[in-house]
Amino acid sequence: MPADTNPYGDIFGGWLMSIMDSAAGTVASRYSRGRAVTIAVDSMTFHRPVKIGDVVSVYANVIEVGRTSMKIDVSAWRRIRAGEETDRVTHAVFTFVAIGDDGRPRVIEQ
Repeated sequence: MPADTNPYGDIFGGWLMSIMDSAAGTVASRYSRGRAVTIAVDSMTFHRPVKIGDVVSVYANVIEVGRTSMKIDVSAWRRIRAGEETDRVTHAVFTFVAIGDDGRPRVIEQ
């Protein structure tokens, strides 16, 4: 939406990062069967701008699991609303830690 853009009509990187974090958080919570929180984002690279009206799709997959943490590979793609061509616009690896009700790390049951 226009409120999420810079003066040139490109979507703010922070907005896109928020959407990617949300997707990664959904995957992390599902995988760990409970609450999981972001602790790091590695190697975020913006390849192309996202314009107003573009359709954005985000894909997230668990790529590594530790005792209490998970690394989630996340890519965002855009498609011009009236077209079929897609472009990867950004990519990052998010690290999440599974936490219990007490807010402390918990072991991920596999």
